[in-house]
Amino acid sequence: MIDKRLYFLKLARRTLAGEVLDAVLLRGLLSTPEEDLLPFCAGADLLREAHFGRTIHLCAIHNGKSGRCSEDCSFCSQSIRATTDAPVYPLQSVEELAAPGKRLEDTPVNRYSIVTSGRGLPPEETRRVAQALSQIDPVRLSTCASLGIIGKNQMEALKAAGVTRYHHNLETAASHFAAVCTTHTYEERLRTLQEARRAGLSLCCGGIFGLGESDDQILELALTLRKLRVDAVPVNFLTPIPGTVAAGLRHLTPLRCLKIIAFLRYALPDREIIVCGGRQHNLKELHPLIFYAGASGLMTGDYLTTAGRRLDNDLALLRDLGLTPRPGSYHNPLS
Repeated sequence: MIDKRLYFLKLARRTLAGEVLDAVLLRGLLSTPEEDLLPFCAGADLLREAHFGRTIHLCAIHNGKSGRCSEDCSFCSQSIRATTDAPVYPLQSVEELAAPGKRLEDTPVNRYSIVTSGRGLPPEETRRVAQALSQIDPVRLSTCASLGIIGKNQMEALKAAGVTRYHHNLETAASHFAAVCTTHTYEERLRTLQEARRAGLSLCCGGIFGLGESDDQILELALTLRKLRVDAVPVNFLTPIPGTVAAGLRHLTPLRCLKIIAFLRYALPDREIIVCGGRQHNLKELHPLIFYAGASGLMTGDYLTTAGRRLDNDLALLRDLGLTPRPGSYHNPLS
């Protein structure tokens, strides 16, 4: 009988030696039974610590333009199909967009991102976001933008303003995307990522879990992210919001969330894996275990339309676990 504790640690060491785990082996990892979850996570934790040490990347976002989105994403409170009380306001001024980032410059947060609603921000509004992000001290805080489906010139404007990363989630596997969104295509999202890469921006791209995806589709998404060579993988867990199409979905448990994080660490061993929306709602009392499951980053503060955790609470969590915030905004090539 195979000692599972040794099996997963040996598997992690194989990846550290340069082996790229194939699709068959990875699919088997997704079938790991719950009783083997702790040794499964031990291998993922070994990988996290080998690549990132005892440090955790912290990022924060700001909702720069909210509501009245033309797209029909099933999980989103700002979707055209949603009937929610999500805030509605146009793109904020340069000063309003820059202010949250300026406040973060004296904190341990590594990266600040401005996020906007809609299919894609118009060029003139992209220039405003770029101007706001250019006011952030790049030595003290890295910057990111999440402006939807935009093109080459807009990406280059962000790059010229000192922005170093573009965030654009695939949300789910290509084979499941039509069940999540019908107003734009998966190919449009892929093209957006390609334009960001061509402009010299690093890529922050992941998804949201709990949308009814199968294990095969989790694998499909992971392999797509690997092929794209994304730099950071935000992991969101669905918080069903009343009034959204996905309000009735209940597919996640704390243990399944931990398994997804650990699986992604085996599939993408040296990528930044950042746990974002839905972590408290779905992980509940197991929330502190995300790092032992392989997460190397955390989104702190509020999300777009739902409350998150205060930075001081997340810093206390790291201290209790013997972890520290990642020093500096340029800590390694993946940042």
